[in-house]
Amino acid sequence: MTDIQLYSQISSLPSDLKKQVSDFVSSLKKKSKESKKLKERQFGYAKDFFKMAADFDEPLEDFKDYM
Repeated sequence: MTDIQLYSQISSLPSDLKKQVSDFVSSLKKKSKESKKLKERQFGYAKDFFKMAADFDEPLEDFKDYM
Protein backbone atom coordinates (compact mmCIF):
# COMPACT_ATOMS: atom_id res chain seq x y z
CA MET A 1 0.00 0.00 0.00
CA THR A 2 1.39 3.38 -0.97
CA ASP A 3 1.26 6.51 1.16
CA ILE A 4 -1.33 8.00 -1.17
CA GLN A 5 -3.58 4.95 -0.90
CA LEU A 6 -3.25 4.99 2.87
CA TYR A 7 -4.02 8.70 3.00
CA SER A 8 -7.10 8.18 0.81
CA GLN A 9 -8.42 5.47 3.06
CA ILE A 10 -7.80 7.46 6.23
CA SER A 11 -9.32 10.63 4.79
CA SER A 12 -12.53 8.75 3.95
CA LEU A 13 -13.02 7.70 7.59
CA PRO A 14 -15.37 9.51 9.96
CA SER A 15 -13.64 11.87 12.38
CA ASP A 16 -13.98 9.57 15.41
CA LEU A 17 -12.18 6.78 13.54
CA LYS A 18 -9.52 9.24 12.37
CA LYS A 19 -8.88 10.02 16.03
CA GLN A 20 -8.43 6.29 16.74
CA VAL A 21 -6.00 5.98 13.84
CA SER A 22 -4.07 8.99 15.14
CA ASP A 23 -3.89 7.49 18.64
CA PHE A 24 -2.73 4.17 17.21
CA VAL A 25 0.01 5.83 15.16
CA SER A 26 1.15 7.73 18.25
CA SER A 27 1.35 4.52 20.27
CA LEU A 28 3.36 2.83 17.50
CA LYS A 29 5.83 5.72 17.44
CA LYS A 30 6.19 5.62 21.22
CA LYS A 31 6.73 1.86 21.20
CA SER A 32 9.34 2.22 18.45
CA LYS A 33 11.28 4.84 20.44
CA GLU A 34 11.23 2.70 23.58
CA SER A 35 12.60 -0.36 21.80
CA LYS A 36 15.52 1.63 20.36
CA LYS A 37 16.80 2.70 23.77
CA LEU A 38 19.69 0.57 24.97
CA LYS A 39 20.03 -0.16 28.62
CA GLU A 40 23.31 0.87 30.17
CA ARG A 41 25.41 -2.14 31.05
CA GLN A 42 26.29 -2.61 34.67
CA PHE A 43 29.70 -3.81 35.80
CA GLY A 44 29.61 -7.39 37.05
CA TYR A 45 26.27 -8.20 35.46
CA ALA A 46 27.48 -11.60 34.18
CA LYS A 47 29.37 -12.54 37.34
CA ASP A 48 28.94 -16.25 38.10
CA PHE A 49 27.08 -16.64 34.82
CA PHE A 50 29.73 -19.02 33.50
CA LYS A 51 32.65 -20.89 35.01
CA MET A 52 36.08 -21.48 33.49
CA ALA A 53 37.96 -24.67 34.23
CA ALA A 54 40.93 -24.36 36.57
CA ASP A 55 43.21 -25.80 33.87
CA PHE A 56 41.97 -23.43 31.17
CA ASP A 57 45.48 -22.10 30.36
CA GLU A 58 47.15 -25.52 30.34
CA PRO A 59 48.25 -27.00 27.00
CA LEU A 60 45.77 -29.38 25.39
CA GLU A 61 46.58 -33.11 25.13
CA ASP A 62 45.80 -33.00 21.40
CA PHE A 63 48.68 -30.61 20.69
CA LYS A 64 51.46 -32.35 22.67
CA ASP A 65 52.86 -33.85 19.44
CA TYR A 66 53.47 -30.37 18.07
CA MET A 67 55.45 -29.05 21.04
